[in-house]
Amino acid sequence: MVSRSVLPALVVAAGAALTPASAEGSGKSVWRLFVGDHAEPVVRVFDAADGDAIGSFSLKSPAALHASASGRTVYAAQRDGNTVQAIATGIEIDDHGDHGDLEITAPALLSVSIEGARPVHVVDHHGQVAFFFDGEGVIRIAGEDDIHDGKPALREVKTPAPHHGVGIAMGEEVLVTIPDPADPSNLPIGIRTLGPDGHPAGEDAPCPGLHGEATSGNLIAIACETGLLIVQDGASGPKIEHLAYAESLPDGKVSTLLGGRGLQYFLGNFGASAVVLIDPEDTGAFRYIELPTRRVHFAVDPVRAKFAYVFTEDGKLHRINVLSGKIANSLELTEPYSMDGHWSDPRPRIAVAGEGIFVTDPLRGVIHAVDAAAFTKAGEIAVGGKPFNIVAIGASGVVHEGEEAKHEHTHGHASDQVYKGYFEDDQIKDRTLADWEGDWQSVYPYLQDGTLDPVMAKKAEGGERTAAEYKAYYEIGYRTDVERITIDGDTLTFYEQGKPLKARYTGDGYEILTYKKGNRGVRFIFRKAEGDADAPQYIQFSDHKIAPGAADHYHLYWGDDRARLLEELTNWPTYYPASLSAEQIVDEMLAH
Repeated sequence: MVSRSVLPALVVAAGAALTPASAEGSGKSVWRLFVGDHAEPVVRVFDAADGDAIGSFSLKSPAALHASASGRTVYAAQRDGNTVQAIATGIEIDDHGDHGDLEITAPALLSVSIEGARPVHVVDHHGQVAFFFDGEGVIRIAGEDDIHDGKPALREVKTPAPHHGVGIAMGEEVLVTIPDPADPSNLPIGIRTLGPDGHPAGEDAPCPGLHGEATSGNLIAIACETGLLIVQDGASGPKIEHLAYAESLPDGKVSTLLGGRGLQYFLGNFGASAVVLIDPEDTGAFRYIELPTRRVHFAVDPVRAKFAYVFTEDGKLHRINVLSGKIANSLELTEPYSMDGHWSDPRPRIAVAGEGIFVTDPLRGVIHAVDAAAFTKAGEIAVGGKPFNIVAIGASGVVHEGEEAKHEHTHGHASDQVYKGYFEDDQIKDRTLADWEGDWQSVYPYLQDGTLDPVMAKKAEGGERTAAEYKAYYEIGYRTDVERITIDGDTLTFYEQGKPLKARYTGDGYEILTYKKGNRGVRFIFRKAEGDADAPQYIQFSDHKIAPGAADHYHLYWGDDRARLLEELTNWPTYYPASLSAEQIVDEMLAH
């Protein structure tokens, strides 16, 4: 069975500076820019809506900034300070599939520091964060929740020698780079999978000149001189395949990768004045885009999934249409920034999200704001110093305020409150597969072909996002390759491109998920008793019910790791009865 896409619930990029927040106590959007200075050991935080400074944190040395997949944390990796410090962004969302509860607090520097010689790469995979220390060749892995609790239980993985490498935590396994045995100061030569015992699991994957990794959808890509290694979760551990560069490409290689959001693709550099779009599942996997002059920085758009952005040394920002593989627009933004000189000299960096694109201008001490829809200048944020690295955290959700919200949750209609996640433990009752028996269809194809556009438009009328933003959000949530599921007694049959995969399941209890705002959800879990080897070991149903009753639709989570599956809150393939027409499904959703 093809793995489902796993993507983050929060958009992690630039703030939506051009969209005003809605009223307190209802739908609200908030975006914050986290900016590292090129020369000073400081991270400054700005409200992207109005440019106001809302925080400033002193570090040991200038830092590279890395946003966590959840959006709760910004990691400040200080190569010369030999430490990684963590900043709580103050933006958290409890994602319940159909809605999210948003909690906004002041950003704060956490007490936890991950110490080690020359930290460079920080990779977050499903909440397990791998910090690679070049000066030691050591990976230290910690859970994001533990970092916020102030008590991270570090898992340490050593490689054969200090080198410029990377680590990726994939459940109990860890992908680690292999240093060049002849000269570890060279780039790594491959990837090794280490099992829970720390010993190699499977054969090494050659990857000469390894540099650059990214995640998009359910794929991880790692750049090599010969092409890309494409990694995805498999039933017996990470599955790694090599994707060779197309013969049509000029001489060169990718050394920096970004992963697309909403659409599964990768964007990489290729030579000094070009980028390459990569779709590993397309027969023409590589599309080469020549730029007008040398490239300075690039970023993907997490909301308008078909766009990416490149800043070039002539001071221009270019918008690339990912679907056509062409430059769609160009905008002169700064004075020229030459790529001559050291690679780490202060030059502009891009962050993008919501309705804004933000570009740092370190020589002028400002951040330029660009209206993403019109692709025109929208203003500046005066920062001072030399603003360099930039990430932004943004989220939209329902803000419940004070005791009034608690009162409403307590005294509202019982069935409504259960649906919203407010119930007592003694209300929960075991359920059997009979509640989900029938023939079910995925709604993901209807989202893709535009059938659900009226649903997105209605959400936008009373919500905190545009219709396009809602569609991008549900693109993440609904995504699946399993277009149909039938449930007959204790037997489930999954259909992927018409091919069946069948297994028998038995009850394995339920788990209560408690969210930050105090509301909860229940996953009803079933374990495979027998059946096709590729059928998932566990399935978990969520349909907003907590006691026996026939489901009218449901969200289904599946995989081979019961505990890890419970952590999945961002991708929830959704199924409605196969007997319903597309129009009837739209009507059901509009009435919901």
